[in-house]
Amino acid sequence: MDDNNRTDKKLLGKGLKRMGICLVLMFAGPTLLHLALSNDDKPLYIPLLVLAIILCIAAIAMLFIGLNTIADSIFKKK
Repeated sequence: MDDNNRTDKKLLGKGLKRMGICLVLMFAGPTLLHLALSNDDKPLYIPLLVLAIILCIAAIAMLFIGLNTIADSIFKKK
């Protein structure tokens, strides 16, 4: 078997860690967004809303970065 076509396990592990972070952000962002939008009379409305939007954008970014890392570990040749 040719060694050039094997999956890079270290890079795959890194990609899976990034996907795990993405999973946490996918739950945290919308949850905080719901909390912020349901309590618009509270004093922390704006900071919580901004944090929730940043977490949602970070979840999308980590999704693409994680998928790209996993694809690189499988398809890139050394």
